[in-house]
Amino acid sequence: MSDLDALLQAAQADFAAAPTPAELENAKARFLGKSGRVTELMKGLGALSIEEKKTRGAEINQTKVAIEAALTARRDALAAAELEKQLKAEALDVTLPGRQRGTAGLHPITRAMERIEAIFGSMGFDVADGPEIETDWYSFSALNNPENHPARSMQDTFYVDMKDENGSWLNLRPHTSPMQIRYAQAHAKRYAGQETMPEIRVIAPGRTYRVDSDATHSPMFHQVEGLWVGENISFKDLKAVYLNFITAFFETDQLQLRFRPSYFPFTEPSAEIDIMFESGPLKGRWLEVSGSGQVHPQVIRNMGLDPERYIGFAFGSGIDRLAMLRYGVNDLRAFFDGDLRFLSQFK
Repeated sequence: MSDLDALLQAAQADFAAAPTPAELENAKARFLGKSGRVTELMKGLGALSIEEKKTRGAEINQTKVAIEAALTARRDALAAAELEKQLKAEALDVTLPGRQRGTAGLHPITRAMERIEAIFGSMGFDVADGPEIETDWYSFSALNNPENHPARSMQDTFYVDMKDENGSWLNLRPHTSPMQIRYAQAHAKRYAGQETMPEIRVIAPGRTYRVDSDATHSPMFHQVEGLWVGENISFKDLKAVYLNFITAFFETDQLQLRFRPSYFPFTEPSAEIDIMFESGPLKGRWLEVSGSGQVHPQVIRNMGLDPERYIGFAFGSGIDRLAMLRYGVNDLRAFFDGDLRFLSQFK
């Protein structure tokens, strides 16, 4: 049996063993995801000769098509089983009284977003909102992430059939960081020529887009970016602001905050922010909730400011992730399935 035949059989077995759609999507990621086994095989083609690439590439593609067919078949089977289960559980009883019209309520993501805006508003932060279709410059280059930079690989994934004035394709923003640049530019222009400039304090919540889909990721998700720039802003301020935010958001001071060194092209130094609850079902587990860092001098320049005078910090947090932790939701996709039985819990 060839390695590709074994890979196909392994995928078929894993798909068949997945009892729920969420576990099936996780199984899919192991074979067809960005770090999946098929993807790794495709990466290995670079070491082969041209003739070997043609033969091996065709074989891998055939195997990939077969794996995708097995995945689709299992999805259909799970959907049919769920439908059959619902039909049996929701049999019509004509003796039941009539149903009253239900009352509306805010979506849990909307609730989380409004809560975030209120908390940062109490700390003096403005709220900025901007376009979801962005230019390459605002999405990447202005954030010290130029074309062909390796850090782009996970972000420049959705584009639209339009170009900007420089001939670059417009994209669906992969983060709300462009609004940090837009807001800071407008702020710097407003106070240009004045001896002193008020500090920049702003958060930018909104929808963002990247190619990613499993139980904890969605191609469309919500993010909040924060920016504080002034003449004497340090990591101490970042820690104080984020600790104040996270304790207010979860309504508890029974948690710890941890900064781990990391890398982002738009901050230097950079850190991932983790939290750990001291009580409850997640007690004792470190959970990643944000990326952060001191704004890179080049990004400060792109804002229209002097990096020798101004310094600050930025952070980015997933609103969906925070909402999952606050409301005890295990599968991100439940937020976007439109199931009123789920959403009615948040009225």
